[in-house]
Amino acid sequence: MESAGGPYLNTAAVTSPVGIARLLQMTFGCATFSLVAHQGGFSAAYGTFCMFVWTFCFAVTVFIIACEFTRLHSCLSLSWGNFTAAFAMLATLMSVTAAVIYPLYFVQVGCYPIGCQVRDFRIAASVFAGLLFVTYAAEVFLTRAKPGQVTSYMATVSGLLKIVQAFVACIIFGALVNDSQYGKYVATQWCVAVYSFCFVVTVVVVAFSVTGKTALLWFPFERSVVIYTFGAVLLYASAAVIWPVFCFDSKYGSPRRPGLCAKGKCPWDSQLVIAIFTYVNLLLYVLDLAYSQRIRFVSHI
Repeated sequence: MESAGGPYLNTAAVTSPVGIARLLQMTFGCATFSLVAHQGGFSAAYGTFCMFVWTFCFAVTVFIIACEFTRLHSCLSLSWGNFTAAFAMLATLMSVTAAVIYPLYFVQVGCYPIGCQVRDFRIAASVFAGLLFVTYAAEVFLTRAKPGQVTSYMATVSGLLKIVQAFVACIIFGALVNDSQYGKYVATQWCVAVYSFCFVVTVVVVAFSVTGKTALLWFPFERSVVIYTFGAVLLYASAAVIWPVFCFDSKYGSPRRPGLCAKGKCPWDSQLVIAIFTYVNLLLYVLDLAYSQRIRFVSHI
């Protein structure tokens, strides 16, 4: 007779190193948002963002564990390997952001005025938030593509970089809408167009990979992605030159932060954030292009 598990349940989904990492993700995620919701507390946009991250990552992780344990993922119209690799990278970025933001805005050394119990709950939540980030990073490390291994595109360095590029672009958009005054010059509007175009195409690349629809395209997907990445490098290089000139040159903007600018509501601060992350994304696209060129014909050897 067949064992109770039979061919229907996949015990490796919870006993393999990746499965154990996901169980820890579920545990730490539940502990984090439970501590915050029970006594830690959260408020304003920063706190709401952190709670969204923890609950969203928890829900998707439970979904992934359930689908792999019951093998129901084979019934979904998804490229499962691409989906789990993309989510692990996204969850790593989101969880590390929340692990930094929550203690920065809500944790304090003294008990006044929130009380010692609330302070202790917030410290505990911050610890579990840090552990949550570590477990998601561990999954990315365990599932990443190894040299010579045939694997999903999103598990490769190039695929993982696509998630990071999109995440950095979201940070840029957040700074843009925070009174960055990008509409003053056509040149800065061009930069916004660059950020938007590259973000949209990167998301489309990820979406096609995750849904497994790349084979339905009438053009070679891998070659097109390499060409797009080269174009994105050129576009971001132009933005990396134009944005600082029109924001920090004395002829168009201000090379120094205005003294009367309110903290958190200063256009100069937003412009500086955008400039920094423009260079970050430029570097990411350059690394993506270099890696894509190196592995381009490996699968044909």
